[in-house]
Amino acid sequence: MSTVRTGPQIGLIVQIVLLAGLAATVGLGVAGWLAGLAYGAVTYLALVRGLRHAGSDRLGPADWVTMGRGLLVGAVTALIADALINGRPTPVALLVAMTAVALALDAVDGKVARRTGTTSALGARFDMEVDSFLVLVLSLHVAPSVGAWVLAIGLMRYVFLIAGWLLPWVNAQLPHRYWRKVVAAVQGIMLTVATAQVLPGVLTTVVLVAALGLLVESFGRDVGWLWRHRQVRTVPAVVVPAMPTVPIGMRRVDERDLSTAPVLSLR
Repeated sequence: MSTVRTGPQIGLIVQIVLLAGLAATVGLGVAGWLAGLAYGAVTYLALVRGLRHAGSDRLGPADWVTMGRGLLVGAVTALIADALINGRPTPVALLVAMTAVALALDAVDGKVARRTGTTSALGARFDMEVDSFLVLVLSLHVAPSVGAWVLAIGLMRYVFLIAGWLLPWVNAQLPHRYWRKVVAAVQGIMLTVATAQVLPGVLTTVVLVAALGLLVESFGRDVGWLWRHRQVRTVPAVVVPAMPTVPIGMRRVDERDLSTAPVLSLR
């Protein structure tokens, strides 16, 4: 077994054990198992590829914290998929508890990375994708009771990624902005509150609308910055070389006589 695969493989094994624990306690149907296993397999493959691309042979200390968060997100995914597809009752208390721990650990992995000097692009991307997927599955969970519009919260990050495939300028490096992380945290917290069903229906809708508004503002500011700093590729104009003067009969043709001639240019 190569050292590159050791960390991700441990994560996959623990994910399976965690799913088995859910099945033995609160119950987990086929849909939940499939969703949880698919999540674990994709995470494993993505981490293996990311480590190889980064030229690293192991996960850092902060990556293990993010891995723990990711395992909880895999369990949340399994429970929500089971409830949506099989119509099984959702164990709300367990779902909220796991989500709350996953959100709390989001404040830990970054600190661990800075204190141990192990910050990396892979760790930052891993952290961001775990956050994004948790928001997506939570929005899927609350959509039946709140409305399909709440799916915009979970899908916005992935719409941004698709836009990057179609518009290369969207893939430019954005400047660091702490507000962006604050807005991301708000989405998870507000969706967890909606999942816990501790607020009246109208108030739940209000807080989710506010969360969506913050998300639109954050993404809109980033898109605006990318648009203003995009690099427009231009095709240089074709330069027509000057023609030498040539005698024609009793008169000469010079460059001023070419002022009415068509000029070929590409703009």
